[in-house]
Parts: sequence; structure tokens; C-alpha cells
Amino acid sequence: MVPPLESTLLAGVPHAFSARDGLTGHLVLSAGKAVRVRQVHSTVVVNAQDAAHTTVEADAIVTDRAGLVLQIVTADCAPVLLSDAEAGVIGAAHAGWRGALGGILANTVAAMERLGARPGRMVAAIGPTIAQESYEVDALFRDAFAQDAARYFTTGRAGHLQFDLPGYCAYRLRQARVTRIDDLTQNTYSQPARFHSYRRATHAGEPTGGRQTSAIALPHG
Repeated sequence: MVPPLESTLLAGVPHAFSARDGLTGHLVLSAGKAVRVRQVHSTVVVNAQDAAHTTVEADAIVTDRAGLVLQIVTADCAPVLLSDAEAGVIGAAHAGWRGALGGILANTVAAMERLGARPGRMVAAIGPTIAQESYEVDALFRDAFAQDAARYFTTGRAGHLQFDLPGYCAYRLRQARVTRIDDLTQNTYSQPARFHSYRRATHAGEPTGGRQTSAIALPHG
């Protein structure tokens, strides 16, 4: 079993990024209540209180309530965990390219601000995600992005480019005034023994249902 990963920037905040073996909420916070959403590659953020008793379509969750364990699942998209420890506010976001482009990370930061957090105090960790060397895209994909994103694309094989998803996510966080960012630099695609990868499974003609779980919690008072 591959142990979960943690971020040094989130030290003191209960959290974990799972490997392919998955993660249960009690491993992050004993007796914590897990809160999940139905992820749809959107830019919608919900307060955990609104998602605790029903299935909500969203791609990020925030809370200031102790005892809740915010969970998201990914298999190449970027899991991003955020905290303002002073305010006692946390967030968890699922940032695929559509969500990152559309503003899911800025929306998560804004939702945390509404609970009393401040971007200048926030820290963010980007967990296991597909890395640039494994993320081949075409010119049509590139055209969806503004010119200021050009640095996150490099030339690949003829007619193709390589996209830096974690780098772009860090850029969108900085645009939202979050500057303390930890990229764990774990490539889901290139490590089959450690991580599920939707793209790798698709290329290999294998089942694509495997997911990693990322979770963050506020400890009980």
C-alpha cells in the first residue's frame, strides 16, 4: 500500500492526498464527517453545510465548520487543498483544465473569503496530477486559453503541444492573490504503481474508473 501524501505548507491542518489505494475520512480526522459533491467539471463552489445532506453538483467545497472532512476525487485533474489557519477556513477544489480555465480556483478563494479568510494568509497545495510531459494537446485546445497562458504550453510532436496543468493552476491561484503554493510534483500518468490516470487508462484500453481521494478538515474544537 502506498501511503498518502501531505504538504509541508499545510502542516498542522489535517489533510492528505491519496495514492491509488484511496483514502477514508477517518484517516484524516478521527470521527470527522465526510462531505463530498458530484463533480461535473464546473466552476461551482459550495459551502460544506449546503452539501452535507444532499448530492450537490459542484467542483469545490469550503467550510469554517470543525469536524467536517472535505473530499474530492481526481485521476489526472489537479486536486487543490487550501487553508487559512488563522481564520479557520478550508477549501478543496477539483481543477481540470476546464475548471481551471473557467475560474474554479478563484471562485474557491472568493468563497473562503466570504467565510472570513484572506488570500494573503492562505496556503494552497496541488496534489498528484498529470504533468506537462504527459499531457499532449492540440492547437484547438490551446486556442481556448488567453495569450497570457502561452508559457504553460511547450511544443510537442508535430501538430501537438504539451500543457502544464499544475503550473497553470498555480498561476490561477496567484491571480486570486494566493502566493504560498506547494506543488507536490507527482505525475499521475507516469506512475501506474502509485496513481490512477484516466488518460493512461484510456490510452491502454483499460477501465477508467479509478480515482485518488484528496481531503482536508478542520479539527474538532
